[in-house]
Amino acid sequence: MLQLVQVLGAIAILVAFGFAQFGVLDHRSYPYLVLNLIGAAVLAVLAYVERQWGFLLLEGVWAIVSAWGLVARASGRHAPLDHGF
Repeated sequence: MLQLVQVLGAIAILVAFGFAQFGVLDHRSYPYLVLNLIGAAVLAVLAYVERQWGFLLLEGVWAIVSAWGLVARASGRHAPLDHGF
């Protein structure tokens, strides 16, 4: 059962990434950030349970950054990116 939950968490992150790469989702959109937050949080919890510290670090930070993005987006502090690329 834990393997199924782990796969679903990974799929959430991969769907968000794939949709962003193909222009279906913007990387600052609510669906993108929510999919990343849910997927990373699920994987972080499972990494903690399994004592996989490197994976916990990766997914924990991923979840925190996604949550930060959601808060910034909701508060209107998300400025458009223009790196000149």
